Amino acid sequence: MSKHEDVSFETTRHIRDHCLCLASQRAARALARRFDEALRPTGLTSGQFSLLTSLNREEPPSIGSVAALLAMDRTTLTANLKPLERRGLLVSGVDPDDRRGRRLALTEAGRALLAAATPIWRRTHEVVDQRLEESEAQALRAGLRRLA
Repeated sequence: MSKHEDVSFETTRHIRDHCLCLASQRAARALARRFDEALRPTGLTSGQFSLLTSLNREEPPSIGSVAALLAMDRTTLTANLKPLERRGLLVSGVDPDDRRGRRLALTEAGRALLAAATPIWRRTHEVVDQRLEESEAQALRAGLRRLA
């Protein structure tokens, strides 16, 4: 007899059909592929678009606030910022309120690229929204916000 208990195919099917984590991962990958393809002419991925959008604020946000908004750890966020910073789309500077921290800001090039990408995002999002009834889309957004 083995030290582990075998998992039946019935259990596997149950997990496939009921696991919110699996379902959300599958949907996230499918949505990311759709938006990545649409945003390809801008040279941005869907994740980079979200990151640039998160920086589009009246005051430059801290790395911590952006990480919290995107539900990323700071190390992952920093790694994702580097290629955008190399492209001249954002700058990172010392936080005047806390010299140990950093603030992030879009450059003119970053704002221009975000302005070019946003209509593409809107058109793509309209197509995605059409696949759901309005009440489903609202309920999905609300549920995902509660889980995040």
